[in-house]
Amino acid sequence: MLEFVDVSKSFWTGTQRKVILDRASFRVEIGNSLGILAPNGTGKTTLINMMAGLEKPDEGIITRTSRISFPLGFMGGVVGKHTAKENSRYIARLYGLDPDYIEAFCRWLCGLKEYFDMPVGTYSAGMRSRFNFALLLALDFDIYLIDEGMPGTTDVEFNKKAGAILKDRLANTTIVIVSHQAKTLEKFCRSAAVLRDGRIYMFDTLEEARKLYDYQTQG
Repeated sequence: MLEFVDVSKSFWTGTQRKVILDRASFRVEIGNSLGILAPNGTGKTTLINMMAGLEKPDEGIITRTSRISFPLGFMGGVVGKHTAKENSRYIARLYGLDPDYIEAFCRWLCGLKEYFDMPVGTYSAGMRSRFNFALLLALDFDIYLIDEGMPGTTDVEFNKKAGAILKDRLANTTIVIVSHQAKTLEKFCRSAAVLRDGRIYMFDTLEEARKLYDYQTQG
């Protein structure tokens, strides 16, 4: 379970205070994947980083009773001067997992071939995205955090394999996706919410959330 209770978060932009959350309360239950709709510039990444524990709230309580992943796209734990092999084995040890298995899984899913044994810092953005997503799926979490959905790579085989694995994980894990597009949430989420004016509005279905979101963005 992941729960926010009266959580507030804001930033000073230099000219005004930007409010991300204003005493927001909501809960993510295991087995009920959640999609959160939020326009660009409203703090989607900040919200998901707070879920992962990468950023702290100004006020309020965030409770985590489950194993929660780092956000898809977060490369903070990956060292650019080390190879994908070295990074995958190091992170496996951090999580108490079998380095041989994590390396083999990432090597298979990435499809980077000889580049897997080259420094990650030399990778293109697409290659780094594939390695990061493979690493995310290789680790064992109860809740997976995804910012803006599946990585946009041009590698058809990778997208097919990663998408199939992610879909399979829904049977045993929970996914939280934050996006500005309702279409991104359709395949993975059973319930949905809208981030609006610092508050989280929870709905039983994506269609209900979409109505409020469309009204907000069109208004």
